[in-house]
Amino acid sequence: MRRALLSTVLLLVLPSMAGAWPEETMTALGRDARRLLPRSLAKLLGEREGQIRQEFRRFPPDIARALAVDIPAGRLQPETLAALDYETRRVVDLLREGRVSEGLVRLGGLLRVPADLADPILVGVPGGWPVGVPREYYALLDANLDKMPVVLDKATPLRVTRAELPALWQSLLDRSRPQAPVIRAELFREGRLVDHRRLDYRSPAWAVASISYSRAVTAVAATWLAVWDEARGDTTSLGRTREVSPRDRGVTGGDQNPREPEAR
Repeated sequence: MRRALLSTVLLLVLPSMAGAWPEETMTALGRDARRLLPRSLAKLLGEREGQIRQEFRRFPPDIARALAVDIPAGRLQPETLAALDYETRRVVDLLREGRVSEGLVRLGGLLRVPADLADPILVGVPGGWPVGVPREYYALLDANLDKMPVVLDKATPLRVTRAELPALWQSLLDRSRPQAPVIRAELFREGRLVDHRRLDYRSPAWAVASISYSRAVTAVAATWLAVWDEARGDTTSLGRTREVSPRDRGVTGGDQNPREPEAR
């Protein structure tokens, strides 16, 4: 009962899980993550981009509530991991049963989990965010995303099993926590909110946004691959991982991995 009450309170005072990164950023995140997938899977997910966008908007409320409690606390609880395990297992079952389109849409919706865990804003800071800081941070990310190359996060293994996903997700949260104070220090100085337009690539907050985005892209791809592998999906056309330059972000649907240099 105490956990449920805390969950309700946090949902009132924290940014909602569906209202974290701007939807345009989430769409770009999914597109960049698809570039790290086998061509067949990237195409299948790309063809369902609109349905997947709706899916992560309506992510299971019980998991969203659990994450709203666990992310600020810094630890994914066994109950949360059990709910996530059920969700990923359901995707595997749908794919194995031949309900491919439904399974792929739910697979795409799993993007919400690593995306939120890699978001320092949802982690929060002691005392809570000063009014306006989350808005300015997301505006900074959104305004500069076309200037931020996506670099493969070497600390996030791209190939893991479904059973290894909890450890991967916890590692995202562990690395997001120390980044939150950097955002506060850059966007709230001397008691005043800093306009994101005053910051550029030399700002630590800009660097945090870029690193967090790359971390999320890598983890989304790893999550999708882990579930797809367990469902015995095709991974034979998995391309080389590489840096995704900003000019590549205008793609849609089933675009395949461009043949460019391997990621650093």
